[in-house]
Amino acid sequence: MECVITIDIGTTKVKASAFDFSNNLIGARQGSYPTFHPQPDYSEQDPEQIFLTVLYALKGLINDELSKKYRPVALVFSASMHSVLPIDKHGVPLRNAVIWADNRGRDEATTLKNSELGAKLYEQTGTPIHPMSPLVKIRWFGTNSPTAWFEKVFKFISIKEYIVYQLTGQLVVDHSLASSTGLFNIHHLSWETSALDYLGIKTQQLSEPVAIDFDELKLKKEYLRLFRLPNTLKVIAGASDGCLATLGAGVVTEGDATITIGSSGAVRVAAKQVLVDEKQRFFNYILTEGTYISGGPTNNGGVVFEWFVQQFGASGLHFDMDYAVQQLLMEAERVPAGAGGLLFLPYLLGERAPLWNANARGAYMGVNITHERRHFIRATVEGIVYEVYSIGKLLQQYRSIENLYINGAYATLPLFAQILSDVFGKTVYINDKHDSASAGAALLALTKLGKYENLVAAAQTIKSVETYSANDKNHHRYGQFSEIFDRLSHKLADDFDALVALQG
Repeated sequence: MECVITIDIGTTKVKASAFDFSNNLIGARQGSYPTFHPQPDYSEQDPEQIFLTVLYALKGLINDELSKKYRPVALVFSASMHSVLPIDKHGVPLRNAVIWADNRGRDEATTLKNSELGAKLYEQTGTPIHPMSPLVKIRWFGTNSPTAWFEKVFKFISIKEYIVYQLTGQLVVDHSLASSTGLFNIHHLSWETSALDYLGIKTQQLSEPVAIDFDELKLKKEYLRLFRLPNTLKVIAGASDGCLATLGAGVVTEGDATITIGSSGAVRVAAKQVLVDEKQRFFNYILTEGTYISGGPTNNGGVVFEWFVQQFGASGLHFDMDYAVQQLLMEAERVPAGAGGLLFLPYLLGERAPLWNANARGAYMGVNITHERRHFIRATVEGIVYEVYSIGKLLQQYRSIENLYINGAYATLPLFAQILSDVFGKTVYINDKHDSASAGAALLALTKLGKYENLVAAAQTIKSVETYSANDKNHHRYGQFSEIFDRLSHKLADDFDALVALQG
């Protein structure tokens, strides 16, 4: 039987998955890797470690899950956005990759955002001016690195581009991932000259942009042999995880929205037009030519809850994160909506939408003598959801949202799903593809192979299998808390700045 393989390169792990021609998951293998924080606001990863993890996951999938029963006919990639990796002319990394959570470029971002050039770049590229942006990261390299080092950089690429290069020897970047760099003109599908001039780099220092269904990549012979794959295997460029997660949730037309809470989170809608916001609070990324995925990302999703689990939950030699998460959520379920008046601002990694404030910090508010650990657990979950809701409320000023489809490792957990429904006051739907980014990548590959006429037809095959309906009483109560949450998030901006300054 024939199948397609997807490789999703996420923030904390690589997941290799196989889907049959009905887009059913038939097997998966994954491997994890760390993020390094050598200084405050630094977030880096070792690209070689990620590549070895890709090989490990892919080999495990093919050997243990597929065996001789399935024959892979296509390989397609998905990856998280906003990473930057400088390489030399031999393709060798000159340093660790800097990922989306890195905030070292806050000064460069602030200066650019408040300029006419910043407004122009946002309009042309669709990427908000923020330290997450590769545009800002490269600017930081240029102003904080020796000139000789900066001039030695052959290309600035993403982690995904590096993995594809290692496997194929070809340097390309799909339009979807390129559109999240702050360097790519989403209207003309080419590198933006004014962005390159701002950085002092040339077009040749970036990879060749290609469509997401580009299939002229070829695996190196040694990997065809290692994985026992056929020479006829189609290797497809793929897209960013955010765009593919939206496709994998079945959302490619207007009227619906997806909410993803994994390590980070986002609220996304699809449309034929760019979402125009003078305050530059939303992204506009490309799925395919003429289809834009717009919305807002949060830095502080499941990574925040995992921080809480590690600091205040179970620990030990045989620590199991998934088990520990489930145990703490069971405690939180015993606490009514509102966590006994305890409110949590989840900004452990600064924040993107809707604040776009790299200096934002976390805080528990309203603590009193009666609060127990279970209240803090509940408040942590609710704080993550309030932040997601603050994005959704703004988004609904521009787009009508009738249905909410949720995905991601955390959003689909029962307590998170119910609180999302209660806070938004809408029914939320969970489909049978919890890993929507991988499912979206599979739909892309199957469409390229001719299984579906187009991506709209492919998206229509996604079916919801679980729903959560809003509790009106909880919705009203959460509405009051979310108003306080929004006020505090903005009111404390000066104090956040002061704390960062004291931190040095």
